[in-house]
Amino acid sequence: MLELLSNPQTWIAFATLTLLELVLGIDNIIFISILVDKLPKAKQELARKIGLFMAMFMRIGLLLVLAWIVGLVAPLFTVFGQEISGRDLILIAGGLFLIWKSTGEIHQSLEGEEDQGGASAVKATFASVILQIMVVDLVFSLDSIITAVGMVDDVRIMIAAVICSVALMMVFASPIGRFVSAHPTVKMLALSFLVVVGVVLVAEGFDHHVPKGYIYFAMAFSLGVEMININMRKRHARKVTLNPPRIPGD
Repeated sequence: MLELLSNPQTWIAFATLTLLELVLGIDNIIFISILVDKLPKAKQELARKIGLFMAMFMRIGLLLVLAWIVGLVAPLFTVFGQEISGRDLILIAGGLFLIWKSTGEIHQSLEGEEDQGGASAVKATFASVILQIMVVDLVFSLDSIITAVGMVDDVRIMIAAVICSVALMMVFASPIGRFVSAHPTVKMLALSFLVVVGVVLVAEGFDHHVPKGYIYFAMAFSLGVEMININMRKRHARKVTLNPPRIPGD
């Protein structure tokens, strides 16, 4: 153990993998934030922590069964000349789930919760939200763990990086959740990108690799533009408050 800790390569691998897990976990945090936002305020923080804890334990559990993970890439059957493995099936199913769930959330946001007769509040039980978080955790965990296996050889470094990344996610999850909840346009932007992520997962399930750097750059650029819009709206609202428009005849 001391030899492992004294090796500079260990710390480089740990830092790199922790950063990678954080980047891959952004989608997970956003989706969890959108799901828990449908719960009562008193239960949101608990659901968020349970969701992230489950993500951590699921990743560690997958790391401890590396042989099974490696076996997932073995072809199970062929469809139209395309070999489909267990990993592919999970990515395709998870991508379709993300597309279905995100599209439903977008539709509900456009229709307006008041037009749903409170149906969303009834459907969004604590158990159903946790169940949906588990499904998403499985998809994103598998993707990140397979990436980790390809980067680092020592399981101990992988587990340490996963625990550290999830701890950092817990620090930032609440502020991100509150920000997304307070800004409907940001929530719509996040849901739109989750649809894109779902499409990318389905594409990867069929062995059509899309560099995630393009997705994250587009997400960061769009978020930057939206932050400028939010700042401009705040300034405009402040000017209107300080200098209200005059009514003719006053």
